[in-house]
Amino acid sequence: MGKFKSVNELVNSLKPDYPVYCIRPSEIKKSVNFFRENFPGKILYAVKTNPNEKIIKQIIANGINEFDVASLSEIKLIKKIYPEAKLHYMHTVKSKESIVSAYSEYNVKSFSLDSKDELRKILEATNQAKDLELFVRIAISNEHAEIDLSRKFGALPSEALGLVRLCKQHAKKLGISFHVGSQCMHKVSYSKGIKEIGSIIKKTKILPDTINVGGGFPSIYPDLNPEPLINYMQEIKKELSNLKLNKLPEIICEPGRAIVAESGSTIVKVILRKKNNLYINDGTYGSLFDAGGPNFVFPSKMIAEGRVQSKKLTAFSFFGPTCDGLDYMKGPFVLPNNIKEGDYIELGQLGAYSLTFRTNFNGFYSNEIHELSDKPIMSMYDDLDKKVGSLVA
Repeated sequence: MGKFKSVNELVNSLKPDYPVYCIRPSEIKKSVNFFRENFPGKILYAVKTNPNEKIIKQIIANGINEFDVASLSEIKLIKKIYPEAKLHYMHTVKSKESIVSAYSEYNVKSFSLDSKDELRKILEATNQAKDLELFVRIAISNEHAEIDLSRKFGALPSEALGLVRLCKQHAKKLGISFHVGSQCMHKVSYSKGIKEIGSIIKKTKILPDTINVGGGFPSIYPDLNPEPLINYMQEIKKELSNLKLNKLPEIICEPGRAIVAESGSTIVKVILRKKNNLYINDGTYGSLFDAGGPNFVFPSKMIAEGRVQSKKLTAFSFFGPTCDGLDYMKGPFVLPNNIKEGDYIELGQLGAYSLTFRTNFNGFYSNEIHELSDKPIMSMYDDLDKKVGSLVA
């Protein structure tokens, strides 16, 4: 992994014919510090978002040592990097074999579930262990999320009451969790989830040891500009206070995108221009999956050495390098009108999910990763610093 001061220095030095992924460690420090300073509890990094070893080490170096894992492979990865890490197996549907291995080989005691059958499976796989931390994941509305998770996961309110009572009998520690969906654009979703947990507490007369508000914390994109993350934190604190409990349970969260999105970008090369369509050397089968079906619009920046960039901006769509027509990114990606074959483009906000979704389809694959020390194309955390600074002044 090479180190460069800026994306321009990287392009000028390497002139790559392949996609290059970039990591900005300083952005991870900013985001982790924000959560540590403002979230009212423990932070579990969601490994699925970006499991790159460099990223994981940066997250650990900045003070997060607990992780939300979704598979045995993620468990093995984190234990290899940081054996002392506490892992929470938060996928609600797990094979019995993976539970056995997680518990007996890797000392994982924390498991999530949303059905009686999953509880039975966990208990059988751990030989009715008495040291389990069990999280009942409840289904809540994902109406404000860009990617809905509620159809696949979560116990309905009518099922949750019985599950909470059952888990209370078998767990050393009981947790109740929810997930507002990925890239949640409104803070009210968190207060609704906390209210639902409050309703379960009242109906069951069971106070959980832990309340898990899940992930879903958003990042910023050209067409998705959420209100400041500090507002989400204040909303969570307010609604926890509204529970009016004599003693508040431990509070945890599982951020992923909001921790790593700004730390990553991809540099692509224009292979061909057809009017307002740019054919580039990375796509939906590579690091740009989210620009396809989910239609995320990534911030874009043209890089052309020794050539004046047009002040006239044009909205482009992208086609990736594969032979599949689905390898299409609608955008709009706004770039100088004189962009042409051979020019480079940096696409930002790719620290989340881009590395995990890559495939070798058609043989187009690049694992070229380098470190940058310049600022990302856009940032929520820099904007927050400016607002805080103006308030102080």
